[in-house]
Amino acid sequence: MAAEEKKCSDPKKILATLFKVVLGLAFLVLGGLAILKWWESLLIIVKGCIGLFLILAGVITLAIAKE
Repeated sequence: MAAEEKKCSDPKKILATLFKVVLGLAFLVLGGLAILKWWESLLIIVKGCIGLFLILAGVITLAIAKE
């Protein structure tokens, strides 16, 4: 019980966790803004990757079928 209380009251650990949460939220916001700003470019990239994705899916399917 004392070990659990010590974990929660460690200021360095709490500060590190808070920093990670704030940094994660900042990355989520920046990623969302980037998607909104460059939506057309994102669609071009996604459309261009469809063929490569299908080729990869086919190779994986053949590798599984071979076993």
